[in-house]
Amino acid sequence: MGIEEQAAAAGAFVQGVLQRFALDGSTEVTVEPDQVLVSVTGGDLGLLVGPRGATLDALQELTRTVVQRRGEERGTRINVDVAGFRAKRAAALRDFVARVAAEVVQTNEPRALEPMSSPDRKIVHDAANLVSGVETTSEGTDPHRYVVIRPVRSVNGSDAPDGDA
Repeated sequence: MGIEEQAAAAGAFVQGVLQRFALDGSTEVTVEPDQVLVSVTGGDLGLLVGPRGATLDALQELTRTVVQRRGEERGTRINVDVAGFRAKRAAALRDFVARVAAEVVQTNEPRALEPMSSPDRKIVHDAANLVSGVETTSEGTDPHRYVVIRPVRSVNGSDAPDGDA
């Protein structure tokens, strides 16, 4: 199944979910190289997002599973977004990470964040990489995997960030 067929199947599945839940929304499907994005817009779509995007993550996984079962293709990423939640979540995470990283630099104490999904952890790692003096690691096992933001250790092994020793 080609990417266009996968996009059509993903869009139809998500539209079917909207109909079955009697939600007033519409879907727009965008095809990019190796990626299909299904965007849902409309009023009162919180049910599809769920707490911290958990329902949205499940909808995305179900959509991906349905599409992959219909064909042999596995290289195409299928992403589902509802009411721009993913962009809002990413912006909020980047702001949060900037504050936490500044706190880690100031206190020289590591900070473990709450468990989060793999895409959210990637946003955290990428945002923390923009802050001088901190590094990140993912620890634990899914679904309880989390990020630790810690001060960068200098070459001599002290806890002081590089250049401050």
